[in-house]
Amino acid sequence: MPHKVEEDGRNEVFRPNFPAMFQHDAELRVRYGETDQMGYVYYGDYAEYFEVGRVEALRRLGFAYRRLEEQGVMLPVRDLRITYHKPARYDDLLTVRTRITALPDVRIVFDYEVINADGVLLCEAMTTLIFVDSATMRPRRAPEELLATLRPFFDR
Repeated sequence: MPHKVEEDGRNEVFRPNFPAMFQHDAELRVRYGETDQMGYVYYGDYAEYFEVGRVEALRRLGFAYRRLEEQGVMLPVRDLRITYHKPARYDDLLTVRTRITALPDVRIVFDYEVINADGVLLCEAMTTLIFVDSATMRPRRAPEELLATLRPFFDR
């Protein structure tokens, strides 16, 4: 997955480069129980936001996680990388922008941006998931039906 590394004056910022992709936006509202004593969304809760984005992006493509599981395909997370820019707060309306920027093989990579209602970028993240055969618990290739659905987004 191509990323440019830039300096924002204090930290390295990973800026995704998206030549061709599938993108989906999911909205959610921050619940009180997701905030810490400072009133900010607890850092660990962002992983759940990314799951919402990922699940809804696949659903938009016609591939509900349940359907993949019924076909004997599991998708465990291999890694998660997050860069936080600004905090989200209780009752904020957030957009979780999820992108698939490359056709999957044994892995599928999702890029995320969490943006508030004012259009402020709060954080960026990337997860890598592995396609696993539930019978053998071994890595496998992405289902051909998923690849066929994604190909038009990359044939530009």
